[in-house]
Amino acid sequence: MAALSILRDLRPRRGVVGVLAVSNLARTVANGFLLSVTVLYFLRTVEIPSQRVGLGLTVSAVLAMLVSLPAGQLSDRLGSRTTSIAFGVLQGVVVCGYTLAGGFAGFLVVVSLSAMADSASAAARGALIAEALPPSERVGARAYLQSVINIGLSLGTLLGGAALAVNTRAVFTTLLLVSGALFVVAGLLCCRLPGTQAPPRPEEAKSRHVLRDVPFLAVAALNAVLVLGTDALLTVALPIWIADRTEAPVSVYAAIMFLNTVVCVLFQVRMSKGAEDVTGGARAMRRAGLLLAVCCALFAVAAGQPAWVAVVCLLAGALVHVFGEMLHSAGSWALSYDLAPAHAHGQYQGLFNLVQRVGAAVTPLLATAVIVGWGWPGWLLFAGVLLAGGLATPAAARWAQRTRAPEAREPEEPHEDAEAPRAVSA
Repeated sequence: MAALSILRDLRPRRGVVGVLAVSNLARTVANGFLLSVTVLYFLRTVEIPSQRVGLGLTVSAVLAMLVSLPAGQLSDRLGSRTTSIAFGVLQGVVVCGYTLAGGFAGFLVVVSLSAMADSASAAARGALIAEALPPSERVGARAYLQSVINIGLSLGTLLGGAALAVNTRAVFTTLLLVSGALFVVAGLLCCRLPGTQAPPRPEEAKSRHVLRDVPFLAVAALNAVLVLGTDALLTVALPIWIADRTEAPVSVYAAIMFLNTVVCVLFQVRMSKGAEDVTGGARAMRRAGLLLAVCCALFAVAAGQPAWVAVVCLLAGALVHVFGEMLHSAGSWALSYDLAPAHAHGQYQGLFNLVQRVGAAVTPLLATAVIVGWGWPGWLLFAGVLLAGGLATPAAARWAQRTRAPEAREPEEPHEDAEAPRAVSA
């Protein structure tokens, strides 16, 4: 019965969520392919020196952060559907341009434009969900879409692995063009959604900007603290830790990543239940901080143990980590939506994504310096920071909730069919 319930959570959806699911699947297959081949393609096929590839990717990451907030503001002005379509198509065209980049300058242009379009699209899509669905359905929709995203990334990574195995320019060129076409399709699929438009900004809110919303900034900053314990910790610090500081076979890392993907696909919707509002979201963030701290302790214990003990500790830590990661995702979605004014979801999603990207960007540097450099005390320091971030989030969320203007608290919208497409505004 439990298995059937999980499968029901993953059944194909209709309406707005169904369209976004297909769009996200196309987009993330393309993204998974790019993540797995971009560095090696430009290193081996285009023959750009590794230092310049690293520099170009760093520049593109910074530009992606900077564009997030302006893209959110543009979404509020032009409508989230329009901006989602535009940035999706733009990213597809730019990715096709990867095949024309013959040197560092061309590489820098295409990876920067692609990263900026991806960041802008994320802000617009976040606002699109807020404008197209009633408040009680947003977190559940994001959870379902996250499961689809994990499936798409896995398929894209497999496609990238096949391309790397063949390792010919013709194959790379073909699959890059296919990836660009998938981004275009993902953007154009949003044409099937009803037109959305943020409600008019109230007169008293015209001078209010998200950067002046100190309580919301505090919530976003605490979210960035918890981001330190999510993706980059697993993808950067852990493999180095396994290889350099434990007796476990390096192959256990593949099992950990497989476990993470499967559990996220199967349980993200279920783990998001109960986190549909500020109170539930804050509670999920607190629990996430606790679980992420526990996983750090388990990873630390793996050092110096016999191989089988190290494997058990690592797998147990990975299982705890993935549940903490899913709770963090659910909590962050609830807080970013429910604490945003109805007229400014794009702006608030842009800011929240910006701060989250900063957290993700500094994690590899901190993780390698503190965890790999210090050993198990570094893991315990990370555990303390993550626990503190999780425990502090409910108080910050209550502070932000008290300071919301009445218009920011959106009423629940009555509806007959939660999954049928509906126009929010003409």
